Amino acid sequence: MTSVVLITGASSGLGEGMAREFAARGCSLALCARRMDRLEQLQADIQRDHPGVDVRVATLDVNDHDAVFQVFDAFCEQFGRIDRVLVNAGIGKGQPLGTGRFDANRETAETDFVAALAQFEAAMAIFRRQNHGHLVAVSSISAVRGMPGTMTVYGATKAGVASLAEGLRVELRKKASPIRVTTLLPGYILTAINEDVKNAPFRVDLETGCRAMVAAIEKGRPVACVPPWPWTPIAFLLRRLPESILARMF
Repeated sequence: MTSVVLITGASSGLGEGMAREFAARGCSLALCARRMDRLEQLQADIQRDHPGVDVRVATLDVNDHDAVFQVFDAFCEQFGRIDRVLVNAGIGKGQPLGTGRFDANRETAETDFVAALAQFEAAMAIFRRQNHGHLVAVSSISAVRGMPGTMTVYGATKAGVASLAEGLRVELRKKASPIRVTTLLPGYILTAINEDVKNAPFRVDLETGCRAMVAAIEKGRPVACVPPWPWTPIAFLLRRLPESILARMF
């Protein structure tokens, strides 16, 4: 049976890249984002490159929390089920704390954590009804430790998303539920969020990064650093380094 994959933030970046990868695997796609023109172009591209793949699109601003539930439920009704939800939509507007940019930090926190919570809730409501599904939380390597400067709030929101996913995994494991939860911790993958970052070690192109993300999702691992090399050993070290060393690294 063809899997139905719902992806938020699908009009560009990681969302778009993963949509193309899943289409190549023959999955049906439920794609949503704010920019309908970009979604419709992506839909046309996928249907041209992969005839027969069912692609449906909907406008969604994830900060409109009521709309998150409405769009997810509408996709579920159209396809008859949702097998996998990728909580992917996010921004990276964080600024150093105390520099007069609470507006940017608040927007980052609301989009990357509160809106992610709404997506978790909407996806899990569907999965609990179905008694199956795979929730994928796109977090970040920056969630592993507190990060300085412009990464502080962004990293904190991604740590929050990772914690939500872990708590949910523990709950579902306790109940022996068939519902699965995966947390992705991407390293630097070239997107608009980080294209201007000068110090972006081991950054890979979008296609390479998204291929690694989809491969990790398909394996169904609870937590996966992507690409696995070198980010798995880097995450291991980051968790253990003293703050004095982190201060010299970032």
